Amino acid sequence: MNFLIDHNLGGHAEILLGNIASQGWLEMLPIRFFTFKEVNLLIDSNDRTVWRIAQSNQMILLTANRSMKGEDSLEQVLREENKGDSFPVITIGDADRFLADRVYRNRCADQILEIVLNIETWMGVGRLFVP
Repeated sequence: MNFLIDHNLGGHAEILLGNIASQGWLEMLPIRFFTFKEVNLLIDSNDRTVWRIAQSNQMILLTANRSMKGEDSLEQVLREENKGDSFPVITIGDADRFLADRVYRNRCADQILEIVLNIETWMGVGRLFVP
């Protein structure tokens, strides 16, 4: 499963991937994280552009702070463009706590792994908050 990592979650993603790897999941699941740079996105790209790039590349968008207001907000994009075969957006509920609290971080990782393992269940749901 491929993830597009929001521009402000680079360090979070490294920690998350380390957590997943330490549990041995990378040996069983092909999980890759991609940065904005790797998919030719500017860090100030609007939510609509980011979501479309994630969908066109069959990626789950991992974020913590995409906007909820405006015509190009993530919420508006999901209302207008989300379909039954769209990949979900995973939002870490508290990015600061993710860095500071190992138990919270583990809960996030576990839920993300559960989503990946059962991705067909989560297609088209729009946005999922972890933990």
